[in-house]
Amino acid sequence: MEKTAIKLPPNFESYDQARQAGFLRMKELKEKGARVVGSFCTFIPLELVYAAGALPVGLCAFTEEPIPAAETNLPRNLCPLIKASYGFALTDTCPYFYFSDLVVGETTCDGKKKMFELLNEIKETYVMQLPFRRTEQDVAFWREEIIAFQKKLESVFGVTITEDDIRKAIHLKNHERQVMLRYLELGKLDPAPLSGYEMGTRVDAGSFSFDLEQRCAAVEQRTEEILADWEANYKGKSSERPRLLVTGCPNAGVREKIIRTVEELGADVVAIDTCSGVREKIELVDENDPDVYHALAKKYLNINCSVMSPNESRREYMSKMIDEYHVDGVIEIVLQSCHTFDVEAYYIKKMVTEEKGLPYLNIETDYSQADKGQINTRLAAFLETIDK
Repeated sequence: MEKTAIKLPPNFESYDQARQAGFLRMKELKEKGARVVGSFCTFIPLELVYAAGALPVGLCAFTEEPIPAAETNLPRNLCPLIKASYGFALTDTCPYFYFSDLVVGETTCDGKKKMFELLNEIKETYVMQLPFRRTEQDVAFWREEIIAFQKKLESVFGVTITEDDIRKAIHLKNHERQVMLRYLELGKLDPAPLSGYEMGTRVDAGSFSFDLEQRCAAVEQRTEEILADWEANYKGKSSERPRLLVTGCPNAGVREKIIRTVEELGADVVAIDTCSGVREKIELVDENDPDVYHALAKKYLNINCSVMSPNESRREYMSKMIDEYHVDGVIEIVLQSCHTFDVEAYYIKKMVTEEKGLPYLNIETDYSQADKGQINTRLAAFLETIDK
């Protein structure tokens, strides 16, 4: 199947370009006395980081470059995200890790929580113990973990975090979630108004701007540009391109060889159900809850990650997404050795194929380019199964 280039805006900034530009911004901020907290997962309540007067930065790595160094201490058959993240820290080649005053992790999977023990030998790494259910007992437990994290931040930075500080941060983060969700939900428009490649890249790259208000303003501006273009040039027209939902693991490290490739082969990725997609943004923190810690605990435990067990809510929401985004097929991306997503894929496939009657493709991969040709072939064959 012949590939065609996907449409990107003239000022489009790739993930690598945004990450590199962020290095300089972070250096300037540190020179001005900024406090920085590095984190790895959307379960971490960043509202507390902002309430402490600090800046959060993501430390998950999406390139194979540092993996050989990581494999001197970590097993080869481990998740590439874990190996790459640790490899950058071990080789001291990630400015974001270098500039972090504190690193915070979470027990989302066995690989990460054991990696954090090794990471702690390089820089202090505070680990939050995440429960894997959503009962009131678990919410109460996570509430206490959130309070303990607040005390840790206060101790490290020598500050007092007030409830008012937290509520202001909650309001700010809720606004960001609404802005990002509105942008991601542009995929509901038919024909698709932008590529999934641009959509995912912009959301991930936005984390390197560090100023939440500027980040929101930039996304809102792009959203309005896309809507205006769609109204003028696409509204009322039909498209023969299959509409796809991408789910599973974080895909920044494989976006080029999967999402960009499938769109160049003639499909539109209109919905992204990942931790940097809609998964964390579909629910806001309840600003009317009199117990601010309970509000944070309840919101964060409701994130539909595969580490939760049972996790029917992920399938229920994906089922709604398939309808709302008019999806013709689903691609699930599983990073090598990510056991929770790999096992839960059984239920996702069953929901997609049996309940929705749609084609489903599971791709297990890592950050290398060794399987690029095979993936290309599988994606082309998958698109042939879609009756558009």
